[in-house]
Formats: sequence, structure tokens, C-alpha cells
Amino acid sequence: MKKWLIILFMAFSLSAFGQEKIEINENDYQNSTVEMADVMRSEGKIYVLVGIIGIVFAGLLVYVINTDRKVTRLEKQLKEE
Repeated sequence: MKKWLIILFMAFSLSAFGQEKIEINENDYQNSTVEMADVMRSEGKIYVLVGIIGIVFAGLLVYVINTDRKVTRLEKQLKEE
């Protein structure tokens, strides 16, 4: 019974849309500037954003390396026993 309910809910979720479709017109194809990025670059905030993204990725990298070392240490302990 539980399987059938899950399948039913999954079937209904396939018909749900996250966004409505918006028509693309000629002005969208002609627009080649990104105003938000230009404003952030002119005010120097883009460097803060890049720095924060770098810090987050560095933190994730340190976490993954630390976790790998712990797993390796546990594997060695299991082999010794």
C-alpha cells in the first residue's frame, strides 16, 4: 500500500511546475548586458562576492579532506583488527 501511495504522489508531482512559462521576445535576444553585475563591479562589491564564494568552497574542500582522512584512519583500524 505504501508503494502505491508513493507512486501516486510521484505521478502528481510530475505535473507540478515550479514556474510559469514566459514568452521570449526580440528584446530579450538584443539584451547583452547584465545590470546587476555592472553595478556590483562599479561599486566594488563583486570582489566581496567572489571572496565569499572562495571562502565557502575552501571550507567545503577542507571538510571533505578532513572527512577522507578520518575514513582512511577508520579503515586502517578495521584492517588491523
